[in-house]
Amino acid sequence: MKVKFILVAIVAIFSSSLLTFSQQKHKGKFIEYKNEFWDEIHKSTQEYWKKPDKKKPRYIVDFEGLDLPKSKEEFKSFWHNEPRPQGATGTCWSFSTTSFYESEVQRTSGKKVKLSEMYNVYWEYIEKARYFVQTRGESFFGEGSESNAIRRIWKKYGCVPLQVYEGKLEGQKFYDHSKMFEEMSNFLKKIKENNIWNEDFVIQTIKSILNKYMGEPPTKFSFEGKEYTPKSFLTDYLRLNMDDYIDFMSLMEKPYYKIVELEVPDNWWHDSSYYNVPLDDFMQIIKKSIQNGYTMVIGGDVSEPGIESHAEVAIVPTFDIPSEYIDENARQMRFTNNTTGDDHGIHIVGYKFDKNNKMWFLIKDSGSGSFNGNNKGYYFYHEDYVKLKMLSVTVHKDAVKDTLGKFKN
Repeated sequence: MKVKFILVAIVAIFSSSLLTFSQQKHKGKFIEYKNEFWDEIHKSTQEYWKKPDKKKPRYIVDFEGLDLPKSKEEFKSFWHNEPRPQGATGTCWSFSTTSFYESEVQRTSGKKVKLSEMYNVYWEYIEKARYFVQTRGESFFGEGSESNAIRRIWKKYGCVPLQVYEGKLEGQKFYDHSKMFEEMSNFLKKIKENNIWNEDFVIQTIKSILNKYMGEPPTKFSFEGKEYTPKSFLTDYLRLNMDDYIDFMSLMEKPYYKIVELEVPDNWWHDSSYYNVPLDDFMQIIKKSIQNGYTMVIGGDVSEPGIESHAEVAIVPTFDIPSEYIDENARQMRFTNNTTGDDHGIHIVGYKFDKNNKMWFLIKDSGSGSFNGNNKGYYFYHEDYVKLKMLSVTVHKDAVKDTLGKFKN
């Protein structure tokens, strides 16, 4: 009896304690996954198997103590919109030329408008893909292009204000076309490998990729209380005649005073409308035009020891070539041996003279380097740098009537 009583008592006590115990209710939440020790392991193994590349120091001019421009306020400048960065894209050609035509709209009509750079980029990719099919994959498909591509695009597709087409994903701070370009490039490689030369299929696929990363451009829109299509916006609002603009180059390899092709990869459609002039004429076009209030697009090489983003200047160092030796031979040699390339498009918006009566140009630049210094979005180019390293210039024909008169046809 005693054993049975004891067992009953123990059970009663245990059951009573279960009834009085109240388990705390748990809740869930979302957190960022962390595994610091795995991160340490991963970093260690990565470093072991692939040693980091050693960065070779860049050799540049020592700018300390040099008499250089310090502020864009030192320059006589002409109206232009504030600089905008092109982000991680190879679209300087669109940013610089769009900026140029914005200045042209203000110069010719007084209207101040901000246009969409990415609208041009969207349709340029469409045309590149079309030409890729037409040439059976022999044409160059890259991110770059030339300033005169804008004229071709606007004639066919028109243009739009920035406010109706930014070409940027929601929440995206800077433009980045790396994934988009990789996807398009890989697709076109497969087209070439498999000989699928169906133009409609290729164009529709490229459009779908562009729409995913940039959004679809508008076919109609409202601006300042009126309805426009991209084409009517160009003709009725901007009122720019694309045939009023001329491209010049200066290379000995082509005959002077002839209209020829600038043979660089970014001229992927082999445009042959460049007016080739001697170097003295080339520089006269640039210097005279800006002094008369005509801004310009110029394109050329920006990979020299005399150009540096924090100093905000571009010069030709004497250890490269003294100023008095810069001529058409020095220019041609650098183009021929590929030390002058068609790297970058920029917008000349002003000028000043130094104490030696040499001209400096105020450059509006969309490249990342131009935003490193105090004058965000600007560089100061010495005339020697333009003379030696810039390959082309786009300007309104009214600024160059004397030069055009030297062309017999």
